[in-house]
Amino acid sequence: MSDPTEGTDAAGGGAGARHVRVVLVDDHRMFRTGVQAEIGQTEQTGVEVVGEAADVDQAVTVITATRPEVVLLDVHLPGGGGVEVLRRCAPLMSDAEQPVRFLALSVSDAAEDVIGVIRGGARGYVTKTITGTDLINSIFRVQEGDAVFSPRLAGFVLDAFASTDAPPVDEDLDRLTQREREVLRLIARGYAYKEIAKQLFISVKTVESHVSAVLRKLQLSNRHELTRWATARRLV
Repeated sequence: MSDPTEGTDAAGGGAGARHVRVVLVDDHRMFRTGVQAEIGQTEQTGVEVVGEAADVDQAVTVITATRPEVVLLDVHLPGGGGVEVLRRCAPLMSDAEQPVRFLALSVSDAAEDVIGVIRGGARGYVTKTITGTDLINSIFRVQEGDAVFSPRLAGFVLDAFASTDAPPVDEDLDRLTQREREVLRLIARGYAYKEIAKQLFISVKTVESHVSAVLRKLQLSNRHELTRWATARRLV
């Protein structure tokens, strides 16, 4: 985990050849405007703001349409909060070729908020007291796959995860690839093959192949049995 202040460059002079596409998700328009003004001077910062959203539905729509490299995500949003955005964007986060990574940017430093979005898949969490220079560097670190936290938050994040018992090994689930697990969850949630194909940016035929592989590996006969299997393991 990195301190966002480590190795910072001046916002106006350290961008070099760096470039990152970013979506801002926050329900306060004036805050989005301020962040855009602070980090969005692409020639100076290397940050290109490609979209904005004010609630969960808008966020999912904009993120899916623009496929940014990093999303700055507020924790408290109309429609279910940042955790719901992460849940609905899970297939984009797990894309091996073009992953969308999330950095929480919130006024809250409550433990439950931090742990919730990290468990949901966010790569880091910084508070809105962060400077523009440090935010820019945090964005690039997240783009590179690093985990970034405001210094005061890193300690209790480590403590929270260290105190959590390791999940039991599920040999059946371990037989599935990451993509097969994604298809499994969407099938169990009632999505049609066409809807799954659209969400995962694959063909319907590929979805069918993944479903067949899942049924074979789990020794199940149909999607109804698959749904019951996933629900019993709280994967839905």
